Amino acid sequence: MSDINEMNAGMRWYVAHTYSGYENKVKANLEKIVENRGMQELITEVRIPMESVAEGEGEEAKVSEAKLLPSYILIRMIMCDESWHIVRNIRGVTGFVGPGSKPVPLTEEEVEFLLGGTPEAANEAFAVGDMVTIAEGIFAGYSGKLAEISEGGDVTIIVSTVGRDMPIKASIKEIKRMAE
Repeated sequence: MSDINEMNAGMRWYVAHTYSGYENKVKANLEKIVENRGMQELITEVRIPMESVAEGEGEEAKVSEAKLLPSYILIRMIMCDESWHIVRNIRGVTGFVGPGSKPVPLTEEEVEFLLGGTPEAANEAFAVGDMVTIAEGIFAGYSGKLAEISEGGDVTIIVSTVGRDMPIKASIKEIKRMAE
């Protein structure tokens, strides 16, 4: 295992494979173990990549969240023997993604794609109260006021339609700032 310490220096994102439907349980268990053992310097973040999915058509359309990669979770960690063993020994984890038993860190481009950009970048680009247009998805073409920006890069936009204000959830990647 000592080659893991040499191969992956520094804080990186890794992908762990889980049993189907165990993603949330593994995430919760890992976060609890990290907190209980005081290992926040080794494992800083655990994420389940999600995407917005529109169900139905027209006014009856409902937007819900779906797992982008079922049976996988992303873990931001410093790869060492201790952190590897903690993740690997959680019930529901089958292993890391990589050849054999050697976890391979994600590139910055892969992380940006899977997580929809960094939350810090999303918060810098837009602010609550900005007027935006939805450029992609089922609500493309709607405009409104940005009401909320969540940590995961999702936003809530208040759109006025048919004389009513309607909140619409979207990804930060799907919106554009309206021209002044």
